[in-house]
This record gives sequence, structure tokens and C-alpha cells, in this order.
Amino acid sequence: MEELDNKHYLKLNVIIEPLVDLWYAWSHLISPATAAMNIKKRHLRIMNSYIKNSKTHSMAVKNPKMLGGPFMDYQKERVEEISRLYDDTLQKRKHLLELDEALRELNQVLQDEIKGFSLNKMYDKVPEILKGYVELYYDLNNNVNYRLLEPLLYHSKYYDESCQSIALQLIDADDSRSFVLSTPRLPEDHVIHLEIPFKSEVIDELFKMKKVPGNYERIKNLLNIPAEKEQYFKQFFTTEKPSEFKAYDGPGVRTRYFGHACVLVETKKMSILVDPVVSYDGYETDVNRYTINDLPEEIDYVLITHNHQDHILLETLLQLRHRIKTIIVPSSSKGNLQDPDLKLMFKKIGFNQVIELHELESIEMENCTITGLPFLGEHADLDVRSKLCYHFCLHNGIRLLFVADSCNIEPKIYEKVKEIIGEVDVLFLGMECEGAPLSWLYGPLMHEKLDRDKDLSRRLAGSDYDQGIAFIDIFNPKDVFVYAMGMEPWLVFISSIKYTDESKAIVESNKLLDECISRGIVAERLFGEKTIEYL
Repeated sequence: MEELDNKHYLKLNVIIEPLVDLWYAWSHLISPATAAMNIKKRHLRIMNSYIKNSKTHSMAVKNPKMLGGPFMDYQKERVEEISRLYDDTLQKRKHLLELDEALRELNQVLQDEIKGFSLNKMYDKVPEILKGYVELYYDLNNNVNYRLLEPLLYHSKYYDESCQSIALQLIDADDSRSFVLSTPRLPEDHVIHLEIPFKSEVIDELFKMKKVPGNYERIKNLLNIPAEKEQYFKQFFTTEKPSEFKAYDGPGVRTRYFGHACVLVETKKMSILVDPVVSYDGYETDVNRYTINDLPEEIDYVLITHNHQDHILLETLLQLRHRIKTIIVPSSSKGNLQDPDLKLMFKKIGFNQVIELHELESIEMENCTITGLPFLGEHADLDVRSKLCYHFCLHNGIRLLFVADSCNIEPKIYEKVKEIIGEVDVLFLGMECEGAPLSWLYGPLMHEKLDRDKDLSRRLAGSDYDQGIAFIDIFNPKDVFVYAMGMEPWLVFISSIKYTDESKAIVESNKLLDECISRGIVAERLFGEKTIEYL
């Protein structure tokens, strides 16, 4: 038995869901201020609504038109458990709820009392619990605002790792999971909940075993698996060795599409993974896909384009943390509530090497230069700076441009960018062009509810046909790949997107592909998996 214990692999279909108070963790639940406001205006509201009328929720989640709405994916029998979670949240997160209240009070004071005079005396009116954590300022139009000293908040009681946990399970039937923004992860027979903070190295030890065999008893003890769950935990392991990853060793560059906006770029000397959102292997599926087993043993760089939950998937990143050398993130606005600092967040959850990149700033690698470019729109007109497009210039002359969800609302900006970087060979263009309204993601951070018509006009949208063609006219690519559409079945639990042939994103991207092909440009809307090599 001892010999076998040292030869166990973690099965490729074991998944980890990182949780905050049993809610699926995303970046706005890590940063203290945004966490406080999401707990108050999202979690408690949804739980309260479900407790009062669970029938409405159970009916809504069966309606495809309601997908992604504030409806909990549980039947009536879970009301008692949600009631306990609601009460626990009020008790355990009392300090965060007080932080939420103080932030809203501060905003109201500033709006009501500031008339353009010096702000020096206004610090006396800052709510007591916020004193020391904010700076007041005017913009050049004499509009008053505040910035959060986010590093100080991370060192305060408002950042509490005790709310963090992980849930482990096997996925072996299909890709369906409840939508992450509306359904907490209650205990289930087929799920193992462990009170482990995200920074814990035991997470790395566990997921190393997907490629390197380890000792079953050791990892069971490190994780402190409850006795009643051990029989299920044993099913997570196998003695069968997974297939070997075949690194690219050609003279050019290989790109592999993993779904949504996730692309692996490889040369003989380096590997770069953009927006890691990766599916699982080891179960039957109708859609061909690359999985975590199709990634290198060591990933030189991970690039993050922007701070949305379908581009920063902590579930994927925590599994890959032991393989990642460096994460590159866009620099934030340093203090705006709606724009939490990504470098701070990643450092706090155990990623040690994190580099911030600014617009038109480059990183030189052995055979590639990566430059951050302006990323327009998509954030519902909010002042969000933590977003970048990425330009790859390979030293063999191949040039790739990833624009993700950038919405080309002002082509003149990209015309000026083109004067600096020149044309590109390959364009990866996001065309999820309808997008959710502002309130869907940023509603909990708003101090006043927007009128519905204004809310619907400010969307989290990528490029439509006109904006996409403007990209193509400017950069003159030889190949165009439409991606970041949220089409893959394993993405529905984070994107809530299901298209029909009449969906705007499909109609607009079809039109763009037809126009590209008529111009002699290779064009395709990516889905599932795709490998492209350039020499």
C-alpha cells in the first residue's frame, strides 16, 4: 500500500471552487470595500428574497430568459439553510456591513456639504471607522470624491481570511453549475468543503498531483479531510498517469484557444497564457476542448486583460498557481471603489510575482515584446483603469493583438496606437456586443440606483460589427479570430450566456466574418478549441 500511496495522481476532473462565506469567489469579494458592498447589496438581498419566496426563485431559474438574474438555484427545502447563512452573515460580517454603511455615509456627506472650499476640515466628518483609510479630493471640475487607501484596508480587520474556503468535487456528468453571482454553495453529499484560505500552499500541493504523483495519506492529512468524507475523497485519485504535454518546439509561434478569451501562446523558449479560464478533462463531452492537462508544466507569464469574473477565474488560477512564474496585470486607478487593485489582490491570495503594466508600456522577453495598449469601453462608462489590450511582437516578425472585450467606441485612439506599433498579423477580437447592463455587475457599488433606461444604455459590451471592422481597417490583419463570446458550455456558470441564431452577438459577428472573408482575410469565430501555428 505504501508504494501505491506514493503513486497517486489527482484526477483531471477534480474541480475547486474558491468561496467567500460560501459564495463563489471573484475579485470583488477579495478587496475589502467591494466585498462589503457586495455582501450588503447582493448576497443579503438575494438570500432575503429567497427566504421570503423560494418558489419564485425555483421557477425563475428554469426560464432561460432569467439566466444570470438574482435568483437562487435551490428548491424550497434549502430555505432553512439559507436562513442560517443569512444570520451567520449578519453576525460574522458585522464589521464589513458597518464598512458598507460608512462608505455610503461618506459619499452622502461629500455630496451634500462640499461646495468647492478647502477639504481640510472635512476629515472631521469622515465616519470614524473610515478615518485613516481615505483621502478626499476634487477633480478639476471641482467635483468632490474620495480614494481608498486599499493597502491599509488589506492590513485591517476588514480583510478576514476566515471567510475563505474551498469546495472540491468531481465533475463527471456535464458542465452545468449554478450561476456564481446568485447562488451560494451549500453543503452537498458530492462536495467537500474545507476551511482553507486561498493563499494556502496545500492547494498547490493538491493540484501538483494532477501531473506529479504524490502520497494519498499525506495530502489527506494536509487537507484535514473529515472522516465522513474520506470515501468520497478517495475517488479523487488514480494511479493512472495522465498524458504528457507536448511543448511547441518549432521556429515560429503556436497559439491554442482554450475557450472564451483564454489563449496559450508558445514559442520554443516561452509560454504565455492570456485570461486563464480552462475546462476539465476526464469526462464525456460533446464539445472538443483543451484542458489544464494541455498546459505546460511551467507557464512563464499569465496576462490578465481586465477585472471581470470571466477573465479572472480564481478557480483556474489557484489550480495553476504552482506552475505560473509571473502574472501581468493592468495597473488600476489606485483607490477608486469600482477599480480594486489587482496586484494587491493577487499578492494577498498567494501569487508572489505580479507585475503591473501601463498603457504603451512594454515587457521585453527573450524572443518577444509584449506591450499594453488602451482598452476602451466595456465597463459601462465607469472610471476603470485596470484594463489592457496586449500586443505581441515576436522577434521573428509575427505580431498578435488581443483586444478582448475592448469596445472600439473611438477609433481615433487606435489609429494613433497603430502609428506606434504598426499593422498586425493576427487579431483576436471580442464581440459579446450586447452585454449586461451596468447594474448587473457594478450595481452593489452604486450609491444611487440608476433609472432603468440609463442602466440599459450603459452595458458591459465588446465590439459590434462597425467597431470590429474599424479595428480591421486600422490594423489590417491577415487573420481575424472572434473570441471572448462566452459560448462554451463550461462557461455558462460564470457568464450566464446562451445564444440563439438571432442573438445580436451572433448576427454581428457573422456579418463581420463574412466581410473579412470577402476581403481575403482568414476569419473564424472560435469555439471549443483551436490550434494555429505561424512560422
